[in-house]
Amino acid sequence: MFKLAHLSDPHLGPLPDPKLLQLFSKRLLGYLNWHRNRSKIMGGNYLDQLVEDMKVQAPDHIAVTGDLVNIALPLEISGARTWLEDVGEPQDVSVVPGNHDAYVPGAVRKARSAWWPYMSGDGARDTPSESGRPEASFPYVRKRDGIALIGVTTGRASAPWFATGRVGSSQSKRLRKILADLGEEKLFRVVMLHHPPFRNATRWHKRLSDASRVRAVVKQAGAELILHGHTHIPSFDSIDGPNGPVAVVGVPSATSAPGGRKPAARYNLFKIEKAASGWTCRMEEHGFSEPDRPVALLEQRTVTIPART
Repeated sequence: MFKLAHLSDPHLGPLPDPKLLQLFSKRLLGYLNWHRNRSKIMGGNYLDQLVEDMKVQAPDHIAVTGDLVNIALPLEISGARTWLEDVGEPQDVSVVPGNHDAYVPGAVRKARSAWWPYMSGDGARDTPSESGRPEASFPYVRKRDGIALIGVTTGRASAPWFATGRVGSSQSKRLRKILADLGEEKLFRVVMLHHPPFRNATRWHKRLSDASRVRAVVKQAGAELILHGHTHIPSFDSIDGPNGPVAVVGVPSATSAPGGRKPAARYNLFKIEKAASGWTCRMEEHGFSEPDRPVALLEQRTVTIPART
């Protein structure tokens, strides 16, 4: 049995003091929003408790689907690397960037450079980018005991008041070939991305702008499981695959305090096994039910995996 843990949107705080020049951008809106709202609902040590409980479950791998930071300040990006090192070793933790990691132009490149050991494929070389440092490329693939983890980036800098994402045609073409090839190997394919690809997943200004492209890729090439963040709510939906619906699972922010407008911090644990008739997958939701209570098992369900023809 392979145990895969999934958490998302930690929005690591507290926010470091920015330089005045750094606020002459969309960052000013995010800075004000942090101090007025997010610092109140994403404070405390809920993230520490969640990660500690997750480690007790001894997952074989951990997926983090974006928004590690808030307004993508350089100190935030370097601090997120330190946090990732506490979560686990690069070979055991897979990361994809979110819209907050790409908050302003150039930010996502810095994040990809700083976090590349956590979002690079098996056998990736330390190829320098324009900055002279290694940088992650997407989609990337990691194979672990019959499980294939495919990291897709949707993080793009967007205009003020927008939190949209985009996969792009080039990445989509590569994703289709990767999924097809991994399907030929009969691996359990887990696609990780930040923005959800199913219909009506978010408000228009927060949507994945080319979600239909992702749905078309999965319908043609197939997948077994899709993990996302972004919405800060628990969700269980599906999109069409070549052999039936493919589960699309979202998780609340890993720092959301109990009692707020959004559901409290949570992580999901998937227990994946190879069976004679195909794959089986059981899902557990672990998180906070109310303030001043420890992390608990909240719900369990079986994830239906399409049988391949």
